Amino acid sequence: MKEQLRDALKHHAQAVTIVTAHGADGPVGTTISSFSSVSFEPPLVVVWIGEGASVWPVLRTAPLFAVHLLDTAQTGLADLFARKGADRFGAGTRWRPDDDGVPWLLDAPVRLRCRTSRRIAVGDHVALIGEPLDITHAEIAAPLVRHQGRYTSVA
Repeated sequence: MKEQLRDALKHHAQAVTIVTAHGADGPVGTTISSFSSVSFEPPLVVVWIGEGASVWPVLRTAPLFAVHLLDTAQTGLADLFARKGADRFGAGTRWRPDDDGVPWLLDAPVRLRCRTSRRIAVGDHVALIGEPLDITHAEIAAPLVRHQGRYTSVA
């Protein structure tokens, strides 16, 4: 059933995002495609993180995190943050920490800095619900999405 579900969900286009946070050993981040708004009143968003993800030990207790939406020119950045063992915050990544240490990816056209509201375990994933505290955005002419197991755009 797991493979059937994966195959079926390839037909569902999803925005490609990167989630970042600050841990005791420095910045962490990963590429995800499970992000959405939860509520406008109060403002809440959700990202789904696998409990086996390398970022989960930090996100399990992080009071703050950031979500970055990407455009089609950023497939390399999405791949870098998806790759296990990669130097995600190395010389090739333009980023800076905010005043609380949360990494901001400077080239992401949309960034949401969130306070962790709650974590809800569901199966092998956790819904990380955040309250946006700061939002920066530019126009995205061609948002990066995943569909049929590959990057594409809705533009």
